[in-house]
Formats: sequence, C-alpha cells, structure tokens
Amino acid sequence: SDLTGLTMATEETASTGKKPTTPLGFWRGWSLVVGGTIGSGIFTLPALLAPYGLLGLVGWFIAGSGALLMAFMLARLSIRMPAIGGPYAYARAGLGDFVGFWVGWGYWIAIWSATAAIAIACVGYISFFLPILRESPLLAATATLTLIWSLTAMNIHSMGSSGGFQLLTTFLKILPLLFVGLLGFSAGSTDNLPPFNPSGGSLFAVIATSVTLVMWAFVGLEGGTVPAADMVEPQKTIPRILIFGTLTVLVVYLVAFSGVMLLLPAEMLSNSPAPFADATVKVIGTMGASLIAMGAMISTLGALNAQVLLSGQVVRAVALDGLFPKILSKLGVQGTPFVAIIVSSILASILVAMNYTKGLVEAFNMMILLSTLTTLVPLSFAAIAALIFLKRDDASASRSQGIIVAVLAFLYSLLVIIGAGAETVFYGFILLTAAMPIYVLVAKNRDGESQNRI
Repeated sequence: SDLTGLTMATEETASTGKKPTTPLGFWRGWSLVVGGTIGSGIFTLPALLAPYGLLGLVGWFIAGSGALLMAFMLARLSIRMPAIGGPYAYARAGLGDFVGFWVGWGYWIAIWSATAAIAIACVGYISFFLPILRESPLLAATATLTLIWSLTAMNIHSMGSSGGFQLLTTFLKILPLLFVGLLGFSAGSTDNLPPFNPSGGSLFAVIATSVTLVMWAFVGLEGGTVPAADMVEPQKTIPRILIFGTLTVLVVYLVAFSGVMLLLPAEMLSNSPAPFADATVKVIGTMGASLIAMGAMISTLGALNAQVLLSGQVVRAVALDGLFPKILSKLGVQGTPFVAIIVSSILASILVAMNYTKGLVEAFNMMILLSTLTTLVPLSFAAIAALIFLKRDDASASRSQGIIVAVLAFLYSLLVIIGAGAETVFYGFILLTAAMPIYVLVAKNRDGESQNRI
C-alpha cells in the first residue's frame, strides 16, 4: 500500500518500452555512499575540532552514531519501498504530493549547488600541481566547468561507467586517509594529544559544538537510496550498502582524525590550514604534501561524480511522478536520464560562473550552506514518513524498534538543521517557500492532462 501512486521503474518500462540499465551492485552502491559522503570536509575538520581537545573525538562518536541511526532508518524504508528518488520518494508516499514536490525541489537544489562547490574545491587541489590556476580566475573557471561537463558526459554515456569510476575514486580516496592514520599510530606520539577539554567550557556545550561540526562530514550517505531503479535487487542491496558504507566512513574518519592528532601538537593543529598535509610533511617530507593534495583531489572528484549521478536520478523521480516537467524523466539510449543531468549541470555551471564573478562570492558561499541544509530537510521528512508507515503496521518488537530509530533519526536531522545557524535556516526557508508557485503551475498542468485523458 505504501507504493500506491509512485511511478516505479517497472511501470515506466511497460509504458515506454525502455528499460533502465541495472549495473549497480553492492560494491558500486557502497562506493556511492562512501564516495558521496567523504569529500573535502575531512581534510579541514581536525583543525576545526582542535580547540575542543579530546572531546572532539566524542563528537565523532556521537555524530557517527547519529549517522548510523539515519542509515538504519533509510535501510528500513528502502526494504519497504525500493523507489527511485530515495528520501523524496519516501516523503511523497507518506505525506503526499505537495510535501514530495517540496522535498524534491530542495534536494535538487542541494545537489546541483554541491556540484558547483565540490568542482571548485577539486580545482583548488589541482592548483597545487598547476599554480597557474590560482593566478587566473578565467582558467580556474574553465577548468571547473570542464570537470563538471566531463563527468556529465560520462554519466550520460552509461550508469556502468559512472559506477565504475565511483568505485575506483572511492578506494583511491580512502588510501591516503588511512595512510595518515596509520602513520600517526606508528610514528606519532601521545604527547601530542590535546587536553580533554582545553576550552574550559561546559562539557555539554563543547560536545554539542563538536558534534555539529562533525555532522556535516556525514551528509551524503542518503545518496545510496536514490538510484533504486538502477540497483541489482534494491531491497537487499540498498540496506547493505547504507549500513556497511556508513560504518566504513566512520572507521576511516576516526582512524584519520586520530592519526593527525598523534602527529601534530595541539597548538600547531589548531592553526593549520591543511592539517593532513602538515602531518605527513612532518614525517615523510614534502612528498607528504603532494600525497595529500592528490588524495584530496581524488576525494573531491569522486564526490563530484556522485552528485552528478544523483542529480539525474532525483529529478527523474520527481518528473516520473508528474511533479516536474515530464521531459526531465526522459531516458537516453543507454538508459540514463540525460535531460535531467544536463539541466542540473547547467544550473551548477551558472553557480560556478557566479563564484568567479567578484561581487557574488558571498552569495555563492551562502548557497553552499543552503545546499547542506536542503539535504537534511528530505531526511527529516523521510523520518516522519517512516513513522507514518510504522503506524499502519501491526504491533511487534520490530515495529517498536523502527519507531525508536525513526524518532532518533528525526532528532538527529533536526539537530543538524539547528546547527546550520539561524541565518542559513531563514534563507533556506525562503528558498523552499519560493517553490510553491512552481508547484501550483505544475499541478495545474497535471490536472489539465488528467482531464484530457478523462
């Protein structure tokens, strides 16, 4: 009954004769979760958390536990309804078309905004090897757009190519982080560890702040639920990649973060703009900086590919349900949503152009904050949808456990939204509210089509 009204891949196949390819098995799906979550944030977090001492590690454990709760909640939903669109599909099934449109709109904005941001971050790391990119904004913008459209072309060509690239970059991005962590455990010193609570503030306040900072590093794990129509046995695969992927991210983060703390004294760590590079340089010389720059470049490249892939899947899901223009659901010869991917990449490219226009940098930075915020809104609605579905079920131990997980997952997403700050939440609300007139126009056209069919 939860699937009533949803446009599934099988329905599309029956009506169009086109069958989307299904090349994403466990490892490629796992790489989508891990690769979409680990981006550029981990490379700066040790410095941001340094003022909070060892309590920063507590923040990692709490935020990681929250991310696991979210993964368990999404896993249960994916078993119940393996629908393309992930959090959007769950919100629409549980709360109706309007909320579904609202969530899909916000999630789409989050994805193409993040595409622009991650592409720019990737070029920033490439400039370590090509300094001319730092000197010429025009060349930097050209390189950024080249990255976006190269990955756009690959995702349009086939889901298999995109999934293979995602798997490769995921393994390559994990290696430098684990290397630094193991370097810390072997060559570091416990004398470098910071005090337990150097700020002297209340334990609750310090932990809350560190948790808020760390939570941003886990945004992206929901991406594994989105391409359900292109997954092999989605009801089995999606739950497995969500849990195993989130655990992988948590282990990599904890090992890498601990290693950096063992290698760098607390004072140096808190003042370091590139803590991983500084930590490796201290042990293996200048080659360490090149290694970390390469790792960060690959990390952002993999995260960028994940965003381009998801942009097509999310838009296609909303369009299949008649809440976006129908043309956005169109599949190409290879079974990829090429129109949705192209439109999303165009919007990301506009943001890139804005970023390299002098007066609009601050506006762009705000869009990146809004991107993070509008990623969490679908997760909070997905948690509410999970509670609605569970309410329909018969009483059982499994139902009680599901309710607890959904409530805690909602509180987790709410806490991160609050952590975004009042200004970001304010502008995010305006951005989401601006979608309402568009929904009215889309709904009117859809009603007209329904009348014509009658």
